[in-house]
Amino acid sequence: MKKVLLLLAVIALTMTSCSSVRVVTDYDKEAPFGQYQTYAFYKPGIDQAKISDLDKKRILRNIDAQLTSKGMIKSEKADLLVSIFTQERDRVDVYNNAGWGWGWGYPYGWGGYWGGYWGPTVTTSTEGTLYIDLIDAKTNQLVWQGIGTGDLVMRSMEKREQRIQEMVTRILQGYPPGASSK
Repeated sequence: MKKVLLLLAVIALTMTSCSSVRVVTDYDKEAPFGQYQTYAFYKPGIDQAKISDLDKKRILRNIDAQLTSKGMIKSEKADLLVSIFTQERDRVDVYNNAGWGWGWGYPYGWGGYWGGYWGPTVTTSTEGTLYIDLIDAKTNQLVWQGIGTGDLVMRSMEKREQRIQEMVTRILQGYPPGASSK
């Protein structure tokens, strides 16, 4: 019974870990984050992102909403320039399930069934990474970077939009530095 519960726990953990977005942020400790009030999108950087124009629009709309909710104002004379970069890779996970078995049979009883050996399980998925860079417009230096990585959901437009919104929201939770811990 303990083995069955352990197996169910491993499966549940695996399924939930695959659906989450992993986020990391980094920033320049010398940057005057309290002085940044306005932002603009950095078109040359955004144009280089290797994703569809529709996904770019989704990402930019979500960045716009997140920064606006933080009290920032979109402006032509911006304090911060926002750029994005994307990467995509195929992810292969191998789970070694060898030795798991259950049931009833020889030598534990007569006429029953024994589950026997399960071999390793291999799954593949496409993992995407979104970088959001905030650049000081005066110095043209990167002052903050957020990186989100997670499985890409391609099944429907709604799920794709939800994943993009989740990624952008989770990434920008770390801006400005120290905001998520307050």
